[in-house]
Amino acid sequence: MSKMIGVDVGGTFTDVFVLDEATGTATVAKVPTTRPDQSGGFLDGIGQQVDDLSTVAAVVHGTTAGTNALLERKGAKIGVITTHGLRDVLEMRRRDRPRTWGLRGDFEPVVPRNLRLEVPERTLADGTIRTPVDLDSVRAAAQQLIDEGCLAVAILFANAYANAENEAKAVEVVRATWPNDHVSCSSEILPEIREFERFSTTALNAYLQPEVSGYINRLDQALTKGGFGGEFMIVQSNGGVMGTDTACRLPIRTALSGPAAGVIAAGHIATTAGFENVITGDMGGTSFDVALIAKGQSMLSPQTSIDFGMVVRNPMIEITTIGAGGGSIAWVDKGGLLNIGPESAGSTPGPVAYGQGNDRPTVTDANVVLGRIDPNNPIGGKLDRLDVDAAAKAIDIHVGSKLGLTTIEAAEAILRVANSRMAGAIRLVSIERGFDPKRFAFMPFGGGGALHTGAILKEVGIGSAIVPRYPGVTSAMGCVIADMRQDFVQTINSLTATLDTDALREVMQKHIDDGMALLDAAQSRFEARDIVIELDMAYVGQTHTVAVPLPIKVEGTTVTAPTITEVEAAFDAAYQATYGRLLKNGTRRVMNLRTAVIGRRPKFDLTTLAPKGGSVEAAHTGSRKVHFGDTWFDTAIYNRLALPVGAEVKGPAILVQPDTTVLVDPGLTARVDTCGNTIITRDED
Repeated sequence: MSKMIGVDVGGTFTDVFVLDEATGTATVAKVPTTRPDQSGGFLDGIGQQVDDLSTVAAVVHGTTAGTNALLERKGAKIGVITTHGLRDVLEMRRRDRPRTWGLRGDFEPVVPRNLRLEVPERTLADGTIRTPVDLDSVRAAAQQLIDEGCLAVAILFANAYANAENEAKAVEVVRATWPNDHVSCSSEILPEIREFERFSTTALNAYLQPEVSGYINRLDQALTKGGFGGEFMIVQSNGGVMGTDTACRLPIRTALSGPAAGVIAAGHIATTAGFENVITGDMGGTSFDVALIAKGQSMLSPQTSIDFGMVVRNPMIEITTIGAGGGSIAWVDKGGLLNIGPESAGSTPGPVAYGQGNDRPTVTDANVVLGRIDPNNPIGGKLDRLDVDAAAKAIDIHVGSKLGLTTIEAAEAILRVANSRMAGAIRLVSIERGFDPKRFAFMPFGGGGALHTGAILKEVGIGSAIVPRYPGVTSAMGCVIADMRQDFVQTINSLTATLDTDALREVMQKHIDDGMALLDAAQSRFEARDIVIELDMAYVGQTHTVAVPLPIKVEGTTVTAPTITEVEAAFDAAYQATYGRLLKNGTRRVMNLRTAVIGRRPKFDLTTLAPKGGSVEAAHTGSRKVHFGDTWFDTAIYNRLALPVGAEVKGPAILVQPDTTVLVDPGLTARVDTCGNTIITRDED
């Protein structure tokens, strides 16, 4: 078994990247995503590239099943069993509201109030049990939820992070009577202080369990039936991978799974190509996802909000998403302003040019009308030709006629608005967080990203771009190279002066032992195993914490805890680096311990993807008229995968390949590097 397969399921297309480790060669496929069951496109994409699944060592999947279920509110019917008096925590949230201004704002938790049941129990913040849990009430509540038709349940007790005894007893009782494995409890999902975040994350985990575990099990069974005997893994939102059993138990960790895989691949590709600082732009059919990689490291966020009131407290790669994908619909509002998205045509019916029933123009339709996409060779392999006339008519009706623009002017306007929104997202992750985008390269990927490279360079002021060898399936490639990672957290909530370092060491050791056990259970081969330990710390009286890397000593898998003096010195260094000063006479406090256990999977040599031989002349396949700005240009067309290493192509030019189209605007030059990437730079004046 020498093949590894990465599969990324997006809103419009399902991408497949097949790496043959024996030969160092790769093949790709892109097929339409199937709805409502995404497993159809998943299996179809693999089947296009692999005849015999017994030759496959691993299948790694980046999925949007969980994210879509949250965004579309299509999770399971679930119930909550909670401490008496806390049934409304999910509804009260942080006393925020969907819209800043105004007196109204609707929000419905994923669990209706009649399915949030209270039981007598109480644990205090210091871990003292004031009221033991009433197990008879727990049994009655569980049976009531079963009778109501709930498919999963979340057990959410007060201060369970400080002492899980009451919650553990309740979980044991519920699991004895619950008809399936979908029982989540906060002390297992997130043993961390802050009530709403703990309750929300656990409830959303339960909400996803039936949907995600059913989806994964269907895939697993289909792969096994096809002869697959290797390892099936799922990408997590933190950029690592996990086994399917962990994914079924903790589906909340799959939120933003697919986009995270793309960022992991981008980091590896960029570092190999000599770019440590990169801003990624993943443009699929539904969205444009932006992330920043500084000094080869992607940014991790401790939590995110999938939608208003749906907070997930789990380490995940920081990704900013806007509705500006290829399928995003262009529309003019009542005030005469042109808008892009957030509604998308998706894969079905897709852009107007697909001829599948949509009559509203999309970003892809604008690119087709302007000649930037070849109508005779659409990506995805399911259509013979794109309908340019239908796309032009839709742009006329919905944009041109309303704004007094010609077809071409309206198409350019659509792209100008889309590009402006993309540039805004890039500024959000760079300038507004203290990073100068001029010191970064831009890496576009996804099916449509490379069509907008020149516009982004101009809008944001970035000097160069790096287009991966297979930009349309970069997230699928990321699935293949992502490391296995397990994250753990435990609230400590202690002043440094009274910190119990022995108890701290015990928690650290448990995290390491549990993480190593998960790595040992995997079939993957690891080049190294790393342990990263941090403390969330702050001065007493502060709400926000800083991440403090902890100096630790690990011999084998046995950890030695740092001294109080070392903890205080580490905090001072981290706080000084973050805020530029320390608080004189401030009292330091340790809030949480965070541990990451990482199994480093082998990375394949990207130079194996580079073209072998060839010439610029042989790769030149013709030319066509393409519109840039206010002028039509005779634009050379090249088979991108046939361009040799070192080849230079001056814009205007179009580089075509099965999974995407790379647009080289006038005034830009594209060069093929030793890994087959295309480096795009501005021409010197």
